[in-house]
Amino acid sequence: MARYTDAVCRLCRREGQKLFLKGDRCYTDKCAVERRAYPPGQHGQGRKKNSEYGQQLREKQKAKRYYGVLEDQFRGYFDIASRMKGQTGENLLSLLESRLDNTVYRLGFAMSRPEARQLVLHGHFTVNGRKVNIPSFLVKPGMVIALKESSRDLEKFKSSIEANSFRQPPKWLDYDRNLSVAKVIGTPEKEDIDLPIEEHLIVELYSK
Repeated sequence: MARYTDAVCRLCRREGQKLFLKGDRCYTDKCAVERRAYPPGQHGQGRKKNSEYGQQLREKQKAKRYYGVLEDQFRGYFDIASRMKGQTGENLLSLLESRLDNTVYRLGFAMSRPEARQLVLHGHFTVNGRKVNIPSFLVKPGMVIALKESSRDLEKFKSSIEANSFRQPPKWLDYDRNLSVAKVIGTPEKEDIDLPIEEHLIVELYSK
């Protein structure tokens, strides 16, 4: 299974903003964006303003890095989104939001999406009563996502749930915090996505 394995703080610096890939660290003064607010590399401080193509490319890269997907998989999502009814860009974001690892993050079981991906890989969650350890699994209306009963007493989940108690799940998820169970009651809409992504630029890039 291909995935990015290099230093993730470089990704935030390259995009010029926090992608919140390292959980708690992103909220402290140790954050790489706070300490070195310029792109990585020896020419990072001398880079000039992007062209129109450069802006479109950066928006695509930012979306990929937020959700932790690589190019081939991202293009696959775009192809699916382009065949769906409605706006392609909004469909694309809805598909990415519907990934199981993102859903686990949205419910507050993890401090970051990379951490949520790892928890899913380790088999801590079920969908409709069956263990699912595929981070890219797409949840759909009517499905029930739950933290396995054998995992509920783990200190990791207790601390994460407590730390994220302020986080409200999106309206397309009906979450019972006491039982650690959520039901998908809709599909993610544009207003449910709190990430600064200009999806129309991604559509323009792939439409060339």
